[in-house]
Amino acid sequence: MASLSMSAARAGWTPKQNKLFEQALAVHDTDTPDRWHNVARAVGGGKSADDVRRYYELLVLDVARIEAGNVPFPVYRAPCPGPNHNTAGGRGTASLAGYETDRLKHLKI
Repeated sequence: MASLSMSAARAGWTPKQNKLFEQALAVHDTDTPDRWHNVARAVGGGKSADDVRRYYELLVLDVARIEAGNVPFPVYRAPCPGPNHNTAGGRGTASLAGYETDRLKHLKI
């Protein structure tokens, strides 16, 4: 399963290295000679060209799974109602459906 692999791979990467990886990919595109060596050098932390290439391949697999609809949509809790949620002007349980409808209309699917 690619997500498990990506999760396991991310365990060895700091948030800073992850950000540096993203930035390096933006700079060193597929046409860049020695792309993975350049990305590894930008990431630092002892990451080799093979390390960053494998990390990229796992990322590509994760994106493909997401785009194929194989990753479930996360379930978010509705925001807490205000202090007057039980009053006539407040938001009650019916507002949860309204919240979901409002949240879904902003998705670009």
